[in-house]
Amino acid sequence: MSDPALETLQNVFGYDAFRGDQRAIIEQVVSGGDALVLMPTGGGKSLCYQIPALIRPGTGIVISPLIALMQDQVDALTELGVRAAYLNSTQEWSQTREVERAFLAGELDLLYVAPERLMTDRCLDLLARGRIALFAIDEAHCVSQWGHDFRPEYLKLSYLVERWPDVPRIALTATATAETRHEIAERLSLHHAEQFVSSFDRPNICYRIVEKNDVRRQLMALIRDEHEGDSGIVYCLSRARVEDTAAYLVREGVNALPYHAGLSAEVRAQNQSRFLREEGVVMVATIAFGMGVNKPDVRFVAHIDLPKSIEGYYQETGRAGRDGEPATAWLAYGLQDVVQLHRMISDSQAEENHRRTQGRQLDSMLGLCETVSCRRQSLLAYFGESIHNCQNCDTCMTPPESWDGTVAAQKLLSAVYRLWRERGQRFGAGHLIDILRGKETDRVKEYGHQSLSVFGVGVAINDQGWRSVLRQLLALNVLAVDTQGYGTLGLTEKARPVLKGEQQLMFRRETTIASKSTRSSKAVTQVPPEAQPLFQALREWRSAVAKEHEVPAFIIFNDATLRQIAIEQPQDLDDLRCISGIGVRKLKAYGDDLLACVANVAASSVE
Repeated sequence: MSDPALETLQNVFGYDAFRGDQRAIIEQVVSGGDALVLMPTGGGKSLCYQIPALIRPGTGIVISPLIALMQDQVDALTELGVRAAYLNSTQEWSQTREVERAFLAGELDLLYVAPERLMTDRCLDLLARGRIALFAIDEAHCVSQWGHDFRPEYLKLSYLVERWPDVPRIALTATATAETRHEIAERLSLHHAEQFVSSFDRPNICYRIVEKNDVRRQLMALIRDEHEGDSGIVYCLSRARVEDTAAYLVREGVNALPYHAGLSAEVRAQNQSRFLREEGVVMVATIAFGMGVNKPDVRFVAHIDLPKSIEGYYQETGRAGRDGEPATAWLAYGLQDVVQLHRMISDSQAEENHRRTQGRQLDSMLGLCETVSCRRQSLLAYFGESIHNCQNCDTCMTPPESWDGTVAAQKLLSAVYRLWRERGQRFGAGHLIDILRGKETDRVKEYGHQSLSVFGVGVAINDQGWRSVLRQLLALNVLAVDTQGYGTLGLTEKARPVLKGEQQLMFRRETTIASKSTRSSKAVTQVPPEAQPLFQALREWRSAVAKEHEVPAFIIFNDATLRQIAIEQPQDLDDLRCISGIGVRKLKAYGDDLLACVANVAASSVE
């Protein structure tokens, strides 16, 4: 019995079997039904619309938010023998006309379009004159006005069902809470779409969160000790921070590049191209970078500032280890991060409901940082999923100690209370710690705070320890950053039972977490020693071919495919057909070269 979906998977993409919900999603769309798909980065979302587009008559229209990545997506499909093209503002008029002609002639399997281009009268009229197999709305969370990557133009995409009611639509994203899923379905008119929610777990990623203490030095230690020569992404909160960090890494010998919205479009495109096409590049960026990046061998994602939400954090860390190999998600944060983000929310021009939502999202992120339980448990619980301890995060590998912080909390809260109640004053964290530690600074003496009854009551705890107490009180919503934007601290209603001794508080004790290496060399060690020369030779061959074709190396073959070749050492084309990731087109294009590489290394080993 014919199985078009499986035949396409095997012949075009070179994989033996579907994973997870892929088959069910594909069958839903092939039959003409709508689908809302939540699948983690690296889970194979693209196959869920690419295969239906190849099976159904007409052209699959893919709405993708970043035009800078369309070229690589189209290049990857072209290597597989798929007839793919894109329409965006980077093309010459003659190129645009040729793509339009090919679409109208039925010569395209997939056409990538940015949402801004799609909703123009010219593009809509073009689509109306051709035959459409499906609409795929990638990065569908961009439609959520409460989300971390909101794109206003996505709100217009509900028009598609009005103009093409019989064309199936599939919306895909790697991150969305139940609330965001509901918003996607509502705003894209996918009320009757079947929803497919895969596990959010990425077990190959090791999650680690540390306290900031000279964060540039900490970042450099992570790269030097665990990820030297690896591709990675470093996220920063501001453009200035990006520039400063990238320059520092370059001075330290790291191949680092900056990326933020303040750079020219040309520089951004150039840096992104280098990151995708070269090995061992570290991109230092704001959250403006990364959506849709399909580079599979990013070995680490580091945040040197606190992300604004768990959804954003999950989306960004998900760009590590798309190939399934070990990867690191590393975050360093401090008390100042919390104060700064609260101030940004307070100063925002957004409506009150939006600011309130942002505040709740930040509280959840802070809770993840300060948890004493499994990081992955807390992360997945945010998306409504539960797991046992993962044994691949810092709190599982080195369980943190807890201590009774009730008395310490009472001392700190009393200081805040007395300053406000007795003197009508509010101060930030640094000044409060100076009072508790009994430091007669110029500012303490200026305000006469050495006369307070709480002056010096916290001398037994050092500055770092008090910052930890402050962060955990903020995470528990016992303390709050004021709403005036000055970064001072005030009490919440939850402080009352603590001050009265009616509630015990157990705190996380800060420890130095032993590092767990996830270097990309692990991928090499998974190859038996006798197969490593062939593996390296295959990688060198791939690099040369990719350079000749002007595409990233992973578009030719990923490491997993080369590793399987190195281990199994196929002797003929029939053997190569059994290697995962080698479809008909690639077998024809590269089969002889691969066999020659195997033979050459075998011959040299005999000599």
